[in-house]
Amino acid sequence: MSKEQPVTDLEELFDCIGEAAAQNTHEKVSIDSIMDMIGRRSFGPLLLLAGLIILAPVIGDIPGVPSIMGMFIFLVAIQLLIGQEHFWLPNWLLQRAVPADKLIKAVEWLRKPAHYIDKLIRPRLPLFVNGIAKYLIAVVCILIALMLPFMEVIPFSANAGGLALVAFGLALIARDGLLALFSFILTGLTVWLIIANLF
Repeated sequence: MSKEQPVTDLEELFDCIGEAAAQNTHEKVSIDSIMDMIGRRSFGPLLLLAGLIILAPVIGDIPGVPSIMGMFIFLVAIQLLIGQEHFWLPNWLLQRAVPADKLIKAVEWLRKPAHYIDKLIRPRLPLFVNGIAKYLIAVVCILIALMLPFMEVIPFSANAGGLALVAFGLALIARDGLLALFSFILTGLTVWLIIANLF
């Protein structure tokens, strides 16, 4: 059963991920089981989840993980743009899994700064998160998703992409337009880094 109310901050997201890992009876935790815990109706928490998986040093460094998260974000963002209220993902993607022990270690590592980050974010500059801005964020996230396979071979670019997704996710959850603005700038710098390295 999917969670009806979406998560509202980083610490709550980590609680949901930790619960998904604890409830799993196998050695791996699927994307499907994590989505059951965080909900399937809100764009912000799903962006946050994908970005954190890419950023987490014990998970994001696994070859192919950024590309899988790119497909995840691409499909969710497209559905947001066409007006879907409940995000659908193909079963082959939902069944992708990460080792439970690595997931738990990543959550423990990321919990340390989460409490302080949650205190910094707050509603401000609504122009950058409300109305058409939300759809612009979805378009930028599609761009990031398309770049993620290339980011795997360019040092630190995948981390920048993951950070941008985390910032967009938190901005949508907290209605923090300043954080969204930061993420727009970070995405632009990431695109420049990729172009500079490829050409």
